[in-house]
Amino acid sequence: MGDTRGLWKYCTKEQIKDMLISFHLLGETDWAEEKILACLFALSNHPKEHYHPVRIPKGRGGYRTLDVPDGLLKKVQRNILHHILDGFTPSAAAAAYQRGSSVRANAEQHQGKELVLKLDICDFFRNITFPMVLSKAFPGEYFPPSVRVMLTSLCCLDHHLPQGAPTSPAISNLVMAPFDEHMLDWCGQRGISYSRYSDDMTFSGDFNWEGVLRKTEGFLEAYGLELNREKTRLCTRGARQTVTGIVVNEKLQLSREYRRRLRQEIHYCRTYGVEDHLRRVGRDETQKRGYLQSLLGKVRYLLYVNPQDLWFREAEGFLRQELNVQYTGTSFYK
Repeated sequence: MGDTRGLWKYCTKEQIKDMLISFHLLGETDWAEEKILACLFALSNHPKEHYHPVRIPKGRGGYRTLDVPDGLLKKVQRNILHHILDGFTPSAAAAAYQRGSSVRANAEQHQGKELVLKLDICDFFRNITFPMVLSKAFPGEYFPPSVRVMLTSLCCLDHHLPQGAPTSPAISNLVMAPFDEHMLDWCGQRGISYSRYSDDMTFSGDFNWEGVLRKTEGFLEAYGLELNREKTRLCTRGARQTVTGIVVNEKLQLSREYRRRLRQEIHYCRTYGVEDHLRRVGRDETQKRGYLQSLLGKVRYLLYVNPQDLWFREAEGFLRQELNVQYTGTSFYK
């Protein structure tokens, strides 16, 4: 994209102010316009003062640290998301953080393929920098320079995307759109299916996987990003192929181990009663309702992935009945 500053050469300060006010970044408020603008400038000039770190456990052990904005900045970011960013469309290859996307839809396009290659981008959000956000999320043809800089400052922390801000996922898709489109075109010419779920890229089909890896790595480097070689996974048809946690070898399904453990838990609940089962595993009986809700959530997710699983369809009915019985204060087993 060329120099777009000339587009806004005759834009006055009053027009810029009107544009900022029109975004309703502070939501419905009776504040005077000058106070709204002063608040936005303060937030954009000192964003670091409005974040705090939050550690959350990873599924496979360890912790991930998120930079989470405070209530005021989060409100502004949510309004940026809904009033501005929702107007831009990411690549069709982006399988996360947009309406209509889902882990199931992402997995489905890689179902029943000869090879599934999974690649990972290093420090995804941290390596999406201020200039990338400025260029791709708030392009010069739509926003005057001062507005672009303010909006980008409101969405960045220490010159990168903070993992924990509500705007970061949508912005990452916009920043990655040129990469995604390039990979879609390149893969399409070779009969390869490609999708990206945040920092996880998946390629499937019958292809030279080393050539795909080299192509992806080279284009990522040209884009200022890096491939995490340690997380490269190649899955052949003869082995279990998973995409975003879903087995895709033949029909979409959760792993055999996951289904077995869940089936076993429900079997014990039906055989001994939920309260007896909780006592057997050393859990407090007062946790019964929360435990049943957790089991029901797992079953519903399993049925979302594979609606044809009749055993778990019946188990869903049992759990719903148990929750209703618990809610009314009667016991199913008396």
